[in-house]
Amino acid sequence: MSRILFTTIGSLGDLHPLIAIGLELQRRGHIVGFCTSEGYRDKLQSLGFRFDPLRPNAAPGDEIADRVREIFDPKKGAERLLRNWIMPELRSTYADLAQAVKGGPAKASNPAQDSHGTSGRNVELLVSGELVYAAPLVAEKFGLPWASCTTAPMSFFSAYDLPILPPVQKLSRLLKRFGPRVNGGMIRLIKWSTREWGAPVQLLRAELGLPPGEDPIYEGKFAPRLVLAMFSSVLSGPQPDWPPKTVITGFPFYDGVESAGRLPAEVREFLDEGEPPVVFTLGSSAVFDPGRFYEESARAATLAKCRAVLLTGRNATKIASSKDIVCYDYVGFSELFARAAAVVHQGGVGTTAQVMRAGRPMLVMPYGFDQPDNADRIQRLGLGRTISRKAYSARRVAECLRELLDCPFYSQSAVRVSQLLQREDGAFTAADALEKLLEQ
Repeated sequence: MSRILFTTIGSLGDLHPLIAIGLELQRRGHIVGFCTSEGYRDKLQSLGFRFDPLRPNAAPGDEIADRVREIFDPKKGAERLLRNWIMPELRSTYADLAQAVKGGPAKASNPAQDSHGTSGRNVELLVSGELVYAAPLVAEKFGLPWASCTTAPMSFFSAYDLPILPPVQKLSRLLKRFGPRVNGGMIRLIKWSTREWGAPVQLLRAELGLPPGEDPIYEGKFAPRLVLAMFSSVLSGPQPDWPPKTVITGFPFYDGVESAGRLPAEVREFLDEGEPPVVFTLGSSAVFDPGRFYEESARAATLAKCRAVLLTGRNATKIASSKDIVCYDYVGFSELFARAAAVVHQGGVGTTAQVMRAGRPMLVMPYGFDQPDNADRIQRLGLGRTISRKAYSARRVAECLRELLDCPFYSQSAVRVSQLLQREDGAFTAADALEKLLEQ
């Protein structure tokens, strides 16, 4: 039995895969804790995990709605996320994570003065998401085994599998044709142009008495002994320039179904009363910046003669429920998607994974970060279509839906991929890899 601490900054798409792995480790007898945003405290403690808060608070909520709009800008979103939000809180993140690792309150506000005295430490393995740039520093300072994890292929920035980059999507698609030599030049240019983004991490390393490290935004976020690639090999296989200790686990699935019970009665009733509906959702982050997504989606469903379920979050809409169109704040994806005809969504990897497992065709309207790349992979796999936010209109969406629903190719491809995913167990594979790391 070991004490394992997971830490992440992000949305439910970042948290849920770690919950799935944490539950599997709990089942095996390990003591599992989470150090993450305060807004997730109740969810995690209800599952039996120890909880420690981590700044900045990235849990979806009213207080971050404006910031979501800011960071989903396709041109400047990544820079704003890191330079305006993550890096200014780096010392707070370090202090919070160091306290969680030691199992007791920090004794000093200055991280450099609070990095000794580890006798109270009760954590034997640290597992971090890629935005927790303090995690490698904590692991190195405390001599703690460390594993990193990533949720989408884009994070590897591979010259052999060039991702679709939000600021230059057309150029990315063009360059993919020219192979790793040209793509490698593109990646080196991106890293050079963003080299200052990680400067606060290097400064904190020096204050802590640690030697200079690799670029924290790219190479430095990967643990040298284990990187968990928490996605299916259907999306991407291993590439020659990935970190050598990378394990593709498959998707670790969790959406609360086992703790929340079956579908709500009113949802079941709607599903039972007619043909499978099209589900429209923006996940747990993009939902804070919907624009006219729900209004256009309702009109599209009418034009395409489809029934529809709209998952609107806390957004107030003027869409009146009818016998064919209903709105809910949230419904667990696993069971709902399994009973859908198709799913329209923002392309977050968690939502994408759920649709792939359900074996349903999809229409993806990406915002930013990994979403355009995920959408491109879905289209290449024949699992659906993609549409830009600018082009998202009722008429265009209705046309896409009729193609997805009427053309057998999409449903056949979706079923084939679903069968492949059924053979994977992301949580089990990840837990095995973490246990092997503990044995080293």
